[in-house]
Amino acid sequence: MSTLARCIWVPCPVIIGAGPSGLAVAACLKERGIPSLILEKANCIASLWKLKTYDRLRLHLPKQFCELPFMPFPENFPTYPTKTQFVAYLELYKNSFGLDPVFNKTVVSAEFDDQCGFWRIKTLGLKQEETEYVSQWLIVATGENADEVVPRIDGMDDFGGPILHTSSYKSGLLFRGKDVLVVGCENSGMEVSLDLCNSNARPSLVVRDSVHVLPQEMLGKSTFGLSMWLLKWFPVRLVDRFLLLVSRFMLGDTEKFGLHRPEFGPLELKNRSGKTPVLDVGTLAKIKSGNIKVCLGIKRITHRAVEFVDGKKENFDAIILATGYKSNVPQWLKEADMFSEEDGMPKEAFPRGWKGERGLYAVGFTKRGLLGASFDAKKIAEDIERQWKAEATNFMPYIHPLTSS
Repeated sequence: MSTLARCIWVPCPVIIGAGPSGLAVAACLKERGIPSLILEKANCIASLWKLKTYDRLRLHLPKQFCELPFMPFPENFPTYPTKTQFVAYLELYKNSFGLDPVFNKTVVSAEFDDQCGFWRIKTLGLKQEETEYVSQWLIVATGENADEVVPRIDGMDDFGGPILHTSSYKSGLLFRGKDVLVVGCENSGMEVSLDLCNSNARPSLVVRDSVHVLPQEMLGKSTFGLSMWLLKWFPVRLVDRFLLLVSRFMLGDTEKFGLHRPEFGPLELKNRSGKTPVLDVGTLAKIKSGNIKVCLGIKRITHRAVEFVDGKKENFDAIILATGYKSNVPQWLKEADMFSEEDGMPKEAFPRGWKGERGLYAVGFTKRGLLGASFDAKKIAEDIERQWKAEATNFMPYIHPLTSS
């Protein structure tokens, strides 16, 4: 049973989520002299990175495209920082800007109160104690990857072996010598398959949909960086043709190995659907050599085996779901104008999705990674600063909730 709720007035923006997006917008506000209150359900910052990622993970893009506002990565970090290095960078970022999130606060609802004209954010703590925060501004920074997507596949309950999402996968060493089916062929599925292969497991990869696989680097530059440079001079479709031509020269015809390319080019597809091309870090070579098998979609799961849509049936010791994540905003935000109930994303596409009505904002929902989050963070801070200055005489001194009575 929950204890009696405390109600705390917060005379500054409330940020939900202490991941990279939440930290970025808090830092941008602080640079403009505006404090903020960050509420985080986990006991640490960047909980997705710290607690739900596999050991071999590195940033897929060069570090200069992943830095948060006002602070580059340390010079001694490699081009593609490791998971541990990225988390260390975020800790340094938090400390450099003096950010002090309130941890173990799960937001159960956030709703605009028309009577008082403020947002009411209700939270539960570790002991189910209720706290309600009241603020003029609410910044949603829970991101695109808040909850795991776990598909229901016919026969899952009959498998009799481990079925886990990549959020629980750490290393292929636990699967040494075992036949493992990886479901999902985006960056995480490809990389987990490679990790399993390098750990002497026998992975098979389910490729249900078409997918663009590009080399991580082209012509001595990162594929992403080269793409961004080319887009300054040429239209998307011409850049896509160039990327696919170079990819075919470097990687060969991926169709031969069961990796069918989509109708639209990689950049056009990203703009249309948000689907990111796979940047190959060695998986394709393992597929070509036969060390990683490519399978079609799953028809059903049976005891320690999987039947595929082409009629083939194979035995497996474990199944890993590389099926991604989704936004959880509709579960707690009582608002229907800014966010879609269907996918929990802003209804307005980038670059207009950062601002809603009545002091509601979103950061990190651009489907453009950390670059998109930084764009949002700067825009939000600029917008709030205008209101902050206009209403400065009405604000009370800021008291951190942990020190309030």
